[in-house]
Amino acid sequence: MTSRLSSRAKMPTAVTKKKSAPRKSAVALAQWKLRRAGGLQILEAPALARLGWLVHSFSTRPGGTSELNGGRVLNLGFADWDSREHVLENRKKFFAAIGAGKMRVVTLRQIHSDIPHRVDAANARSAEAPQGDALFTREPGILLAVQTADCVPILLADTKRRAVAAIHAGWRGTLRRIAAKTLGRMQMEFGTRPDDVIAALGPGIGRCCYEVGSDVAREFHAQFPNAREWFDGPFDALASGENDPNWLPWLTMRPPGHPPPSPRVHLDLIAANRAILADAGVPLRHISASGFCTACRTDLFFSYRRERTTGRLIAAIAIRKT
Repeated sequence: MTSRLSSRAKMPTAVTKKKSAPRKSAVALAQWKLRRAGGLQILEAPALARLGWLVHSFSTRPGGTSELNGGRVLNLGFADWDSREHVLENRKKFFAAIGAGKMRVVTLRQIHSDIPHRVDAANARSAEAPQGDALFTREPGILLAVQTADCVPILLADTKRRAVAAIHAGWRGTLRRIAAKTLGRMQMEFGTRPDDVIAALGPGIGRCCYEVGSDVAREFHAQFPNAREWFDGPFDALASGENDPNWLPWLTMRPPGHPPPSPRVHLDLIAANRAILADAGVPLRHISASGFCTACRTDLFFSYRRERTTGRLIAAIAIRKT
């Protein structure tokens, strides 16, 4: 049973488009759903949920055994502030809730790279997590999982070849086109056609809250001809280096060692990754985004940028065993 999303999303909910405060993400929330399972709130992309041969989910914050800021949370990442026992219990609860309790789980040592790893029956048994930022497979019964706390989680499903991928895309991975490179590996190794791919972009920090500096603006300007479409603020000036307030510090009337702050811009990682996938051949109608900003909605998600000391979410996808 579903209902409209309340301001705190306390019940399983159909995520509907609604008016929002200025800090809210501008991406529409239509069709994505929160459902209750095993005492947890699970976020699903309808386009993936319709594929009966796969399991997928994006975790949320409430319902775990970890304690953070006076509340119980579903932290799925190992951290200094949390015990290993709590994280393992949270993971067990989450994987059971999404119907993957008996699957082999494969994770990564994430390094903000453009490195995807193929997973098969043999290397899925390795005790050491590979180093990189994407996983892809055609092997049934293997759950691919990436962790986030502001970066964008991306799940891909090839509807014809029955292949899947899980991608972690922060600004560095986005700059290096991690999503397109993962899709490229699926094309080379599985014969995936971009026209057959469904892409779901889960909760990440939104354009409303993701403030970055001139270094990021310059790097995106150098890599993408249409990068300015993904930024709010003085992008052109920062990208060209024309808006540096510190070039003549004696004219700023500030004491030594107190230069004025550099101008900032806001980056839309969702829009950037949507464009990267579309440029790689995925039809725009096959690309959906949750519309949730993790920094705006710390009642539902973790945000490193907003909280610093926080937990980790997991985006997971797998092919069911027949």
